[in-house]
Amino acid sequence: MIKQYRNPVISGFHPDPSVCRHGDDYYLVTSSFEYYPGVPLFHSKDLVHWTQIGHVLTSPEQLDLSRAPSSGGIFAPTIQEHDGNFYMVTTNISAGGNFFVHTTDPRGEWSKPVFVDHPGIDPDLFFDEDGTVYLTTSAHGPNGPGIYQSRIDIETGARLSEPAFLWTGTGGQYPEAPHLYRIGHWYYLMIAEGGTEYGHMETIARGERPDGPFEPCPHNPILTHRSMLKDIHATGHADLVQTPEGDWWAVFLAIRPHGYPKRHHLGRETFLAPVTWSEDGWPVIGDNGTVGETMPAGNLPLQEGASTPVRDDFDGESLAPQWSFLRSPDPEKWSLSERAGSLTLRGTAATLNEIGAQAFVARRQQHFDCRASAYLTFAPQRDGEEAGLTVYMNERFHYEIAVTRIAGERKLIFRRRIGSLRKVENEAPWPVDSVVLTILADKDRYAFGFAGAESAAPYGFGQGETSLLATEVAGGFTGVMIAMYATGNGSPSDTPAHFEWFDYETV
Repeated sequence: MIKQYRNPVISGFHPDPSVCRHGDDYYLVTSSFEYYPGVPLFHSKDLVHWTQIGHVLTSPEQLDLSRAPSSGGIFAPTIQEHDGNFYMVTTNISAGGNFFVHTTDPRGEWSKPVFVDHPGIDPDLFFDEDGTVYLTTSAHGPNGPGIYQSRIDIETGARLSEPAFLWTGTGGQYPEAPHLYRIGHWYYLMIAEGGTEYGHMETIARGERPDGPFEPCPHNPILTHRSMLKDIHATGHADLVQTPEGDWWAVFLAIRPHGYPKRHHLGRETFLAPVTWSEDGWPVIGDNGTVGETMPAGNLPLQEGASTPVRDDFDGESLAPQWSFLRSPDPEKWSLSERAGSLTLRGTAATLNEIGAQAFVARRQQHFDCRASAYLTFAPQRDGEEAGLTVYMNERFHYEIAVTRIAGERKLIFRRRIGSLRKVENEAPWPVDSVVLTILADKDRYAFGFAGAESAAPYGFGQGETSLLATEVAGGFTGVMIAMYATGNGSPSDTPAHFEWFDYETV
């Protein structure tokens, strides 16, 4: 029987994957944009089953998101191991530009950021055999849009050469996501083209030096689903890795749109495909440049992956790795110790409709069919104080079910924000302090409900289309997040919101 695995290998909003191997351990990072901590970090033994072990950027010194707009912040990290040191290089487009951090233990603390005065985004570090370190990015330089490279001092980040133009790709828009490899006697430069949308593709060139000149592959693109009748689209932004047995694999981003016209709301996800080599020494990703949801696993030592528990009781000293804040969090606005066994949020003046420092703790929606629910205890004392659950794409596109106070009366509300349209779709008096809020999702809609006790069936309170939160409607580079939040709707809230547990499960 042929061993198989299923794509995506990391579902939900996990774009721009980069992978490295150290022994028989694989480490993978993805983009995080305006969410904090930054750069989710995963570990695997087989390239298929991944466990999030934390984040790379976990301190304000490493990550400033205070001015990050939606889909700003952290773009396209690359992770590499060299001589027992791990390096993660990325771009904070909202504060500081290109920088890298390093560590000898990816599960531990990463260094202070080392900034590099080099233009562009999507940086890649390459360590040549002679000790030279190259930083390569996508930039709009003197030669127009393309791939630019400089030599740097890996200790200080200082540039040792002026940025030099390498390649503009094969003619697709937005040449980006460069990765440089030494394989055999060739230096391979692999990039993404076409934009991270339905024309996305992966192309490659090679040369005898790390700074070129580079000869394009005659078989380009080596990965694309453009104009194809597929369930998977927008394939690109790939990274290569070699197993201990000598086999090659690629991780890359793609989307799973549905409906007509096609729309996707889970975000760009991480996929995996085998890589073979042509007789003339060029890589071939998947089935001659295409991939499926089910793929042959080859020689991968498939293992059972660790599953995330359905319920988080918030009884630890820190939040589990799947949780994220929206922008740089105010430590005074959230707590795991104020009320034992609860996540406590204190609403800021900022609402979900603006770019600000919200009291907001979220996890990615990773499945089309899923259920999220939370037990909330909240007794708002003044009008405008509010806490609940939101299905959130960005400040202009979100749905929520919440407890609030209106004209001196505590109420449950269901509200939708679609672009410039805002409406409370439903409201009802709620006389007690606690409520179970529930969101039931399928491919086409979100159904919102509430119950007075954990064992009670939720009462339906409203619905919203998934398509109206899709990237094709809402824009941006992220995916839907399901969050617990609190707000004072214009002024700080005095009343704490206690979330005693949160459940997330597939249906």
